[in-house]
Amino acid sequence: MDQIETIENEIEEQEDTLITEGGKVTFEASEEECPIRLDKYLCQKLDISRTRAADFLDQKRVTVNGKIMKASYKIQVHDQIDVDVPPLDKMEVLPEKMDLDIVYEDHDVIVINKPKGMVVHPAPGHYSQTLVNGLLEHCDDLSGINGVKRPGIVHRIDKDTSGLLVVAKNDQAHESLAKQLADKTCKRTYLAIVHHPFSHKIGTVNAPIGRDEKNRQKMAVTAKNSRDAVTHFTVLQNFKDYAYVECRLETGRTHQIRVHMAYIGHPVAGDEKYGPRKTIPANGQLLHAYQLEFEHPTTHEHMVFNAKLEPKFQEVLDELKQEEE
Repeated sequence: MDQIETIENEIEEQEDTLITEGGKVTFEASEEECPIRLDKYLCQKLDISRTRAADFLDQKRVTVNGKIMKASYKIQVHDQIDVDVPPLDKMEVLPEKMDLDIVYEDHDVIVINKPKGMVVHPAPGHYSQTLVNGLLEHCDDLSGINGVKRPGIVHRIDKDTSGLLVVAKNDQAHESLAKQLADKTCKRTYLAIVHHPFSHKIGTVNAPIGRDEKNRQKMAVTAKNSRDAVTHFTVLQNFKDYAYVECRLETGRTHQIRVHMAYIGHPVAGDEKYGPRKTIPANGQLLHAYQLEFEHPTTHEHMVFNAKLEPKFQEVLDELKQEEE
């Protein structure tokens, strides 16, 4: 069980735990973020609603440079914002009917092609319309290893990343898939459009990832409180200002591809968290989990699944190719 817990911690968003269980968090406003209203800043940093941000302010849980401020206060560069986040009440995760793109399903696993914009499991700010809500409506035999909030979830992909993930329908399947992730035999391959063309065809980023000390809602390449992270990439096509790349995960750290690509000077297009604000308007990063490989937990068959690019990604890619003609 320890190995399963390790792989789950590895791919779990750390801020989910902070905001669910409560705790103190500190931010320092950067030049790129300013000026911005205090309440809006809290919404962005903590991924909470405007109403919940207002509650924090009314309860005097937020200080700016040690002082209580109104919601309308405009954050300035280098302001220190301290938030005493209260724990959430326990959430009841309810089944919700939705049109899931199920690529494969049997008694042990479900392979889902998750659309861009869908959150994998309930978390602060996202209590419904998550993949878990849809799965609970679709079937009632998900594994219970991760508890009521994340039944069956073995690994996850970010809200604005589209593509494939596998869900376990029983504990035996969950244990097998988690072990494959830990042993690096479960292979996940992504496609991305990134800023700036490359001068070389292939590469590997081997750089540890941990929490960004200046912004707790971001990850960063750092030697402090970090874990090893390795991403292999192949340049599929260069364009004038962008490149189309394939990324293969050797490890599964939070935001790994987004952090690594930004670290080497090629941030994922559309990713305003780790890249420039002026980027391709795509409502989030142009990153797609297009291939998933694993050994079936029961039959031990080698299974490979592919998912075509989501419409907006394909549209942007086609436009870039046309510009090159």
